[in-house]
Amino acid sequence: LKQSAVVETKLIDGESVFPLELNTMPGWAGSSQYFNRYMDPHNEDEIYSQDAITYWQDVDLYIGGSEHATGHLLYSRFWQKFMFDRGLVPVDEFAKKLINQGMITGTSALVYRLRLSFKQTDIIGNVEEYLIGFDRMLKSFHSLFVSFDYVKMELGEKESIKFSDNKFLKVRDFLEVYNSDKIDLEIVSVSFDKVHAKVNLVDSSDKLDIDGFKNWQTDYSYSHYLRENGNFTVGREVEKMSKSKYNVVNPDAICEEYGADSLRMYEMFLGPLEQSKPWNTAGITGVHGFLKKLWKLYHSGPNGEFKVTDINSDDNVNGVNTSSEPSNESFKILHKTIKKVEDDIQNFSFNTSVSTFMICVNELTGQNCTSREILEPLSILISPYAPHITEELWHKLGHAESISTAPFPKFKEKYVVESSKKYPISFNGKMRFTMELPLDLDKQQIEDAVMAHEKTQQQLDGRTPKKVIVVPGKIVNIVG
Repeated sequence: LKQSAVVETKLIDGESVFPLELNTMPGWAGSSQYFNRYMDPHNEDEIYSQDAITYWQDVDLYIGGSEHATGHLLYSRFWQKFMFDRGLVPVDEFAKKLINQGMITGTSALVYRLRLSFKQTDIIGNVEEYLIGFDRMLKSFHSLFVSFDYVKMELGEKESIKFSDNKFLKVRDFLEVYNSDKIDLEIVSVSFDKVHAKVNLVDSSDKLDIDGFKNWQTDYSYSHYLRENGNFTVGREVEKMSKSKYNVVNPDAICEEYGADSLRMYEMFLGPLEQSKPWNTAGITGVHGFLKKLWKLYHSGPNGEFKVTDINSDDNVNGVNTSSEPSNESFKILHKTIKKVEDDIQNFSFNTSVSTFMICVNELTGQNCTSREILEPLSILISPYAPHITEELWHKLGHAESISTAPFPKFKEKYVVESSKKYPISFNGKMRFTMELPLDLDKQQIEDAVMAHEKTQQQLDGRTPKKVIVVPGKIVNIVG
């Protein structure tokens, strides 16, 4: 059929010939107002009722990449302002808060191919630079690559790549070995082309798998490599992840090796939400190790058995009661963590939450904490960050329902209020030792406790001090 036949009504049969969609209004307006429809999705008479739009009003949080500023966000804001001007919505901005999440960038692997050219002066005196023809270069030199040790990057208005100091002669010798056409190298300028290599052909020390690189691209099958001390290293560059740059990390492979929780938590741990962050697969091992520690905290029994104890438990192991009341220090660690994570979630600072979890688990492990009163709320606290491992722990704790339905732990300030103070004890202004005392002691009680301490008697060596200065909650200074 001719192109025009598509819109001729008499030819439209709904099976082989269809009409063109000439009305783009539903696509434009619909995709720019879907959030308002969500406020009253089952209303069959109108997009939403006035009661619904007045109640919900707007979106609490809109998260989208910076490219949305000139795409979906532009259209959505236009339509919202139009609807507001017409009196159809109560607010002229559809979202209370906008966050542009940063991009996770890739670390590209770059190998440096020698680039040969020569300069020639034309009849009017202009100097032109000519590349040696690619065919001839392949015939004479194939592809010649040099290790990154031979390369010096200079960043100015424009990036330039030069030879490292004292390396040029070795490169000349390298060229002569493969100069089968006997090109006069004295008139040839040598520089570099950057070639992207697949990141999985490079190890953690930036060493290139040369055999793998040769087999990867047929153009490099007969390539040659100038090594440094037997090694061939690549350069690194942080760029947007792209198939053309061969720096894409496959999340399925990461999940297969480290688990989905490790990937999820590491992405949050990389840095602030709104900043771009370079991916480094080597860094995920730290988060993976933390999740192993978390699991071990709940499995401190013989042979790694699950062990979480209750306060009033009648359970006995080898005649020893396994009930466990949490220490004040354990409560303090838990509630400091709850407070910090609450604040971090409000501020979208997920990376610092992960750091807080690591500190918390280390401290509870050091206390050999097995108390349900501590470990149960801790699992809920971590669950948004590592949902799979905490779901497993939650069921081991005896719950049938999902951890996602459990109420979030409540912060209780009484557990983080300091009850004691580590006083620096000074003699004539020089601190000699510290002494922990309850904060509710008055001046005289503090002085009496310090003077009775054996280290005070050693410092005084039988002398009577002229004066004892006590600042409750701060310092003690003995004069004389």
